[in-house]
Amino acid sequence: MLNNDPLAEVHWTVDGQHQHARWHADNGLKPPKRIVLADDTLNADAAYRLACEGTGLLWQGDFQNARQLLQALVRRADKPPRKSKQAASTAANSLTAEAFHAHRQAQAQRSRVLHQLLLCLDGAYVLHLRRAPDVRLALEQAMGPADGQARVMSLRSVQGMVGAFEWRKHGLEIPALGMANNRIHPHYGVFAPVRGEYLSLVAQAPLPLALQQHGLAIELGVGTGVLSALLVRRGVAQVLATDVSDRALICALENLTRLGVASHVKLLKTDVYPSEKAALVVCNPPWLPARPTSLLEQAVYDENSGMLKGFLAGLSAHLVPGGEGWLVLSDLAELLGLRSRETLLQWISEAGLQVLGRLDTQPLHGKVQDRSDPLHAARAKETTSLWRLTHKS
Repeated sequence: MLNNDPLAEVHWTVDGQHQHARWHADNGLKPPKRIVLADDTLNADAAYRLACEGTGLLWQGDFQNARQLLQALVRRADKPPRKSKQAASTAANSLTAEAFHAHRQAQAQRSRVLHQLLLCLDGAYVLHLRRAPDVRLALEQAMGPADGQARVMSLRSVQGMVGAFEWRKHGLEIPALGMANNRIHPHYGVFAPVRGEYLSLVAQAPLPLALQQHGLAIELGVGTGVLSALLVRRGVAQVLATDVSDRALICALENLTRLGVASHVKLLKTDVYPSEKAALVVCNPPWLPARPTSLLEQAVYDENSGMLKGFLAGLSAHLVPGGEGWLVLSDLAELLGLRSRETLLQWISEAGLQVLGRLDTQPLHGKVQDRSDPLHAARAKETTSLWRLTHKS
């Protein structure tokens, strides 16, 4: 379950009085079956033990102390288990699907534990705690206008919404968009374009000659709108950009308007190809074939490679003669044993497509150098590619 259940509630007791509120969790976590009140007297070890048992800790004390407690829970959750040096070395260099799924399970458990520290907000998104910040604007942007109903959500969720509010306010500089007016402002729940290497590939790839006679490009999965904006900045006359997410479409429209290219981009809500044919179709699908468990994970995990296979299967029918499809994809799934290169090439061939060329680059994000990352062995070898595809001759 990715969307918050609007009917879910949590219940607890204060001084013998029954209390209840709506439950909110965009990461799909169900409300805890048991909730206890927690305050500044609760030590971190006891809190961690309760959280591991699935008990919700509804905070009643000082807000800043809640933040410190959460940091203590993070330290305990991230404490590496005792193992021999040989076992640690084997795990660190494991490039298997089993290692990936074990990592995902561990991350899911970590998330469940850390999301047990709960806050109650009143019907106007106000936190009635000592030294609590004003989070109303951040929550309004993330969840919509307050409706008068009290909500319970995790401190981690509130922090995520506040962080997204700051990203949206200040924006993210995208050098590939040019020297001036080049900031993208991600919204809550819309993946930020923090990995610049794939943007550089789209900025460098030669545009198909078919664009000179047929000036339409299609982007499948617009997200923040950064790739559509980049195509327009490169001279593409018109882009038809699709997405299934209302959050993404709203975010993209705001960014495209701010960048001054909105008149060149039409946005369409759909999870399939539009009816039009184009000289260029661009798709940057989620790179790993696994089930997403949160809004942001939808940009990372593509269950059963559904979006990737859909892009390839429909591409030939939506290209004009001489048109190209650009598939932006990392080989991380191949390095982890989740999908083989042979399988990808087979899907391309079965879709009536051939490979015109491929541009490769190495990722620059921090996890490439992080040897404590359980997936470091794969990330250190990762290559991000732009595959240029066209009709099979």
